[in-house]
Order: sequence, then structure tokens, then C-alpha cells
Amino acid sequence: MTPALQEKLAHLPARPGVYLHKDAAGQVLYVGKAKNLRQRVRSYFQESRPRDGRLEALVRKIADVEVIVTDTEAEALILENNLIKQLKPRYNINLRDDKTYPYICIAREHFPRVFPTRRVRKDGAKYFGPYTDVGHMHRLLRLIRSVFKVRTCKLNLSPEAIAAGKYQPCLEYHIKKCAAPCIGLQSEEAYNATIRQIEQLLNGKTQALIAQLRAEMHACAAALNFERAAELRDQIRLLTEHAERQKIISQDFADRDVFALAVDRTEGVACGVVFQVREGKVIGRRHQYLRRIEGQSDSALLQAFVEAYYAEAVFFPEEVLLSHPLEEPSALAALLRERRGQKVPLRLPQRGEKVGLVRLAEANAQLLLEEWRLAQQKRGEARIPEAVRALQEALQLPHLPRRIECFDISHLGGTGTVASCVVFEDGRPSKRDYRIFKIRSVPSGKPDDYQAMREVITRRYQRLRNEEGPWPDLVVIDGGKGQLSSALAALEALGLQNHFPIIGLAKRLEEIYRPGDPDPYQLPKTSLALQLLQRVRNEAHRFALATQRRQRKRVLRSELLDIPGIGLRTVEKLLQHFGSVQRVREASIEALAAVVGQTRAQRIRQHLDSLSPA
Repeated sequence: MTPALQEKLAHLPARPGVYLHKDAAGQVLYVGKAKNLRQRVRSYFQESRPRDGRLEALVRKIADVEVIVTDTEAEALILENNLIKQLKPRYNINLRDDKTYPYICIAREHFPRVFPTRRVRKDGAKYFGPYTDVGHMHRLLRLIRSVFKVRTCKLNLSPEAIAAGKYQPCLEYHIKKCAAPCIGLQSEEAYNATIRQIEQLLNGKTQALIAQLRAEMHACAAALNFERAAELRDQIRLLTEHAERQKIISQDFADRDVFALAVDRTEGVACGVVFQVREGKVIGRRHQYLRRIEGQSDSALLQAFVEAYYAEAVFFPEEVLLSHPLEEPSALAALLRERRGQKVPLRLPQRGEKVGLVRLAEANAQLLLEEWRLAQQKRGEARIPEAVRALQEALQLPHLPRRIECFDISHLGGTGTVASCVVFEDGRPSKRDYRIFKIRSVPSGKPDDYQAMREVITRRYQRLRNEEGPWPDLVVIDGGKGQLSSALAALEALGLQNHFPIIGLAKRLEEIYRPGDPDPYQLPKTSLALQLLQRVRNEAHRFALATQRRQRKRVLRSELLDIPGIGLRTVEKLLQHFGSVQRVREASIEALAAVVGQTRAQRIRQHLDSLSPA
């Protein structure tokens, strides 16, 4: 721990807020919230605190901590959720849907429109959803169009535009689907009353809405306004039919959210499900998949899901039912109390009807997780080329070599030594994972491919061990027995000699060398497995050579490449022959001419002599 970090930890405030752990490059590693920032942040660095591998890796990388103080725990929860979505830190649980689900939006405007959208903006509009059942959302929209008179046009219905008489009523008015606020036939106050009724419907308060409309119908009938009473009667009938189609799962007609979790530790994924129960009826279900769950308890996973849900919610129920206890429920309880205006109990039911609700949610979470597994399996099987399967069979590998890493060493006469690491996934280059290594342990001018290979293998897999992967299914070394032995020695020093299969591929006869096998192995020239290995090896060679050429061009530009008529190929010939720029400087014109011809040799000699001190 640096002195600057120690100083910062010593002066942390004992207040609620959010903390951001950063690495030496300033990249945010983890975002968390705390009731007491001082206690929470300092606890990460206490030796007595038990740590799993994930937490140990995180703490090792922390070089700086930034804190943001909030007034309440509820504010900290909202801020934490927003920062996680914005920054996507590596060590936070990753919550994601399989797709972007739609919402119903009530726009913030004069005479608000009601429409579906897949994009949630911070524009003051109200969003209801998301709707995992898109058909249910469209049925709700059709019900709204049938029951309520709301506009579908995109006109700017400002008071000035309406007063100026800019618009004419459209077909929607003539078929009695809109009350024509565009020409002043409906006041904004009356229209907004209709919008409030639509919000009741979208929040699942159907029975309360029906009771309200029934009271209004009786009042209109008593006032002899039979036309309006008939409209209200038809609205009540449509809403009653809608309510009867909803499944009653609770006889107390309460509003509650039911959360459950299913976890697959092998695949490293969990599924959280919430049932939205309003007036005793299920009006919707939402789910999310959670990744990066290593080292996280079921309680922590469920808490992350529940907090993310309520950070964006527009309706807060009377009660929340949970399948697992939450590790730190205080911030969530504070948020629910603040948003609803009263305490919202967080319960783990043990018996009765409520246990049945939680088990129903758990069954749905397990079903969705199984669907995810099947989809991943089908997607993966469809992606795997025949060459990958052929390579597994040819090399008798324990797993399909879906991720292959290949290493190549490149230098010019021992100068500018670099190593390339290319990655293929399912038989295709994954260029975002390519890496280049500047070799430090080999002195310039003294080529040593074996030492260079030991260095690059050590650096690559020491880092992957610290970051816990992703590990390759096969490692290919461009070279024969010597290069493979150097790579194996590096892996043994790291304790990773049996972590993944590794082979050497010698270019001259395309011989395959395997650890412990004294004789090389050859595949038929027409083999799909050999063709895949050749593509991987050639790509590693291309990437190393291209990088080295760019590097070499930058280094040599001020010297040899500035000579008129001398290009990169000529410079490469000189360096291959003489070994270094210094030896080119010292060469006679006859020695230069033997490599590049008399004319170029004279140009080079004249240029180099002009640079020499008199």
C-alpha cells in the first residue's frame, strides 16, 4: 500500500456514500456503497478479514480510492447502481438481460402520449416495465386505446398552438378514439385525469380503478348524463374482463414483489426473477442474468438484483418477499421507506401462502436458467467449426480447443526482439485479445529465441493467473523441441505445467512436438486440424513481423531510411547481413556493395560520412 493511499484511508469520512476502488492506471475496479465509508473501505485492507481469490486479486490491484458522500443510504444505493451501469467495473456483479425489453412510456409534454419504447431516457417521462412478455405489453396498449381517449399524434399541443387554431381534428376524433384536445375540445386538466387512470392500470391497480369509474358512472347517471355514463359502463366492462384474465395467487389482494434466485456455479451464471403482484394478481414478471459471480454468496447475488430493480422502479409495494436473506438490507429498506412513504417489510416467508409465491418464483428462475443453458449450448455448437473438432480428435485433447493461443518470436539479427500472442476463438481470430511483448531479458545483438520464449510465457500466464483467466484450451508454440522445452520450463516455474495442453509446431516439415514425446507427430497435409494450426501459427508470425517492422521503421527512420533511394527492404537486408546499425556505419563501401549494389552503397556511405563528426 502506497503512502498516499494510507493517508487517504486515514482521513475517510464516517458517513454514508459510495466508494470507487481504482488501479494504478486510474481504471475503476469496483464500485460499492456503505453506511459508514470509513469502516467499510478500511475493512478491505485488514489482514484479519477473510478473502477469497477474487477479493484477494481486487485488493492487490487497488492503488487509489475515491469516495462520494451522500446524505442517506438510499441515495448511496441509487448512485452506486448508476455508476455500475456507467463504468461497468471488472469486479462488480454484472447484471444483464438477454435482450432489451420494451417499456410503456408516458411522455412528459402537454397532453402526454402513451407509446411503447425500448430506450429509457432521462427526460422526465414515466416508464412502466420492462415487459419480458411483449405480447402482454401490446395487449395492455390495446386495452388503453379501447378504454381511454388518448391522442396518438405527435403534434406540439402547446397552449399557444391550440389557441392559434393551427390544427384540425383527425380521424381518431371522428371514430371517438380521441377527444380532440388539438382544437380545444378537451382541457389539459381533464386529459391529465385520464393519464392518471392509465397509470393506475399500468401499476396493476385495476380494482381501485374500476371502483373509481363505477362511482363516476353512478354520479353521471344521477345527473342524467346518460351518454357519459354509458361510456363509463363500457370502460368498466373492458377493465373487468382484463382483471378476470389475470391469475389470482393471493387472497389478501395485497401489493407485493416476490424475488427469487437460481444459481449455476459451474457455468458462472445466476438468474434473478421478480413477480409483480398487484391486488393479489400477477401482472408481470421480470428476470435478469448475473455474471461475474465468483466468490459471491447467494445472498449477495440476490441483493444486487433487488437493489438494481428498485433503483429504477416507479412503483413500490406494501411488502417484499425474498428467497434468500440479504447481506446488508439497510440501504434497500431506507430506499423503499423513502419512496413509498412508509416502511416496506423485507420478508423470508417460512410457511403458508407466501412460501408458495416464493417457490413459484424460484421455479421460474430455475426454468429460465435452464433455457439459458440450452441456448448457450446451441449457440456454441453452431459456432464450432469442424476444424476445431478435428483438432481435438487429432491431438486427443481433453476438451474442444475453442480458445487457442499461439506465440512467435521475431527479431532482426538479435535487435528489436518482440513476441506475439494471437488468440483464436472457435477457429476465428479474436483480435481484441492479441498481445505484443517487447522482450527485455535478451541483450540487443545477441539472439536467443529460447530465453525470449521463457520470458513471454512467464509474463503471459503469470498475468492470467493473477486475473483468474480466461485460460486457453490449447497453447501453440511456433518452433520445435527447443522452443517447446523453454515454454514448458516457464510454466513449471509458475506451477501451471498441467493447466492446459501445449504443443510446438515446427515450420519446415510441419512437425508437431508434444511434452514427454521424443518423436514429432505429423498430420496429413489435407487435415482440417493441420490447416487450422497453420492459420494460427501464420497469424502469430504475421502479427509479430508487422509489429516489429513498425517498431523498426520508427527506430531507423532518422538514420538509414532518411537516405534518398533507400527503402525498408534495403534496410532489412543490411541489418540481416551486418546485425546492427552500428556495424552498417563501420562497413566499407565494398562490403555494402556486396549486399545492396554499388549505387546504393555509395549513397549510404556518403550519407553516413556526412553525419560523422569532422
